[in-house]
Amino acid sequence: MSQPYLTAALYQFIDLPEFAQWQQPLQALCDQHQVKGLLLLAHEGINGTIAGPPGDVQAVLDWLKRDPRLANLVHKEAHADHNPFYRMRVRLKQEIVTLGVPALNPALNAGQYVKPEDWNALISQPDVVLVDTRNDYEVGIGSFEGAVNPHTKSFTEFPQWVAEQSQPGGALHGKQKVAMFCTGGIRCEKSTAYMKTQGFEDVYHLEGGILKYLETVDADESMWWGDCFVFDERVSVGHGLVRGPHQLCRSCRMPLGADELAHAHYVRGVACPYCHGSRTPEQLQSLAERQRQMDLAQERGDTHLGHTQASSQQSRQQKVAAQQEALQGLPVLYSFRRCPYAMRARLALAYAGIACQLREVVLKDKPQALLDASPKASVPVLVLADGTVLEESLEIMLWALRQNDPDQWLRPTAGSLDEMQALIARHDSEFKPALDRCKYPSRYPQEDAVAAAATAQAFLAALNRQLSTSGYLYGRDPSLADMAIRPFVRQFAGIDEAAWQNHPWPHLQAWLLRLTDSALFEQVMEKYPAWHPDEAGVLFR
Repeated sequence: MSQPYLTAALYQFIDLPEFAQWQQPLQALCDQHQVKGLLLLAHEGINGTIAGPPGDVQAVLDWLKRDPRLANLVHKEAHADHNPFYRMRVRLKQEIVTLGVPALNPALNAGQYVKPEDWNALISQPDVVLVDTRNDYEVGIGSFEGAVNPHTKSFTEFPQWVAEQSQPGGALHGKQKVAMFCTGGIRCEKSTAYMKTQGFEDVYHLEGGILKYLETVDADESMWWGDCFVFDERVSVGHGLVRGPHQLCRSCRMPLGADELAHAHYVRGVACPYCHGSRTPEQLQSLAERQRQMDLAQERGDTHLGHTQASSQQSRQQKVAAQQEALQGLPVLYSFRRCPYAMRARLALAYAGIACQLREVVLKDKPQALLDASPKASVPVLVLADGTVLEESLEIMLWALRQNDPDQWLRPTAGSLDEMQALIARHDSEFKPALDRCKYPSRYPQEDAVAAAATAQAFLAALNRQLSTSGYLYGRDPSLADMAIRPFVRQFAGIDEAAWQNHPWPHLQAWLLRLTDSALFEQVMEKYPAWHPDEAGVLFR
């Protein structure tokens, strides 16, 4: 029996200055054809994966190819008996794959393509360094024999890895022939272009990526071991793009194979061997309740919690009651999506995996429940299950991170918690007032706008210098300071995007991109309707 759903993975680097104008019609087209997935649009092109009935997916591809710049758009296909996505999103980005090197142009300067059928011969040459450009957790379930794993958590760490490995004793030192590969080919377009700017002469990349190799090369001739991680509900695929055996841990998002699924620390929807022991009892209870609600919804034939459409058979009153049951006993977060103080609080809560009942506030019409909890009535406000009220964003961040801090935001690889808090305090007292006067000059008619801009730019220039040594404010990894300050720098960058790109702050600009193009930031910037007292809140985690 034929499988009714087609998945199409696609990308192309092109000059697309009007990319923002594509968002609405492309979203409407996908919705019209019941196509789901994720498409990213940026100045440099398009990237994403969509799925739906074959004719409907083809209609979207045909619409894209009507533009001469995308006439030769190539996509990779896979078939399934159900749609691997729950909804459709068309997102605007600064890069369609974030490396954090703004001047790079893969459309003009990428490495040499190598077809899948010629790949084995290339990587078998003894003078070729084979580099897997994917993230560490992806490499863990499959790769090419002999490939170097950079152990990166994010693609933005790749330039630093290249710099380190180009030094004496490094994997790239004295080498000129480098072969690179990734899932679908898009990372390699950028990584090979970057390698050429760093002086590497012979740089190659696998055309179509791992997916095309697995589709093209017979298993008995393959130099690939394991499975290839994919960013949808299939989790992994093998040769012939057949769905692999892996499942996702719903707590930490790690791919789990047979050994992990059989492990004593695996609890479906709650924990796995990778995140066991990193969650508080309250978090484990929340995860277990979420899984219970999903199981009940599946038994009833209702829509998954992540879907955008609700079951037509379930009344509004039933939905509200079910939501209220799921939210019972969770902390209540009063928030406003665009407020950078609320943003920093949500970043910490989401990172720590703390489930909350989110109540989106309309600042011109603050609900009485917020005023009762906090008379000052400025977001964010977090009301804990025991009635304790946290009224300051930094207080909420510290509380969340003390519950769960898997990547050690409170213990940076350089510096201390006291140093981070001192920088945040200086940011809040110096930069934030200057930012307000730059962004809202009409509110401060008596203030010197030029002086405010100078204060803000001096602070940002200092951050750029601090970031130049390691990529983050306190070492090689994100910390409390990075997450507390970046939402405000993002606000400054949005005042005049052209001016922002022209400032001589390359390290600061790349640092901000690492946040705005991250899955964590996308999660905390989800749009929610305004909360009303007679309605259930929204589950946020």
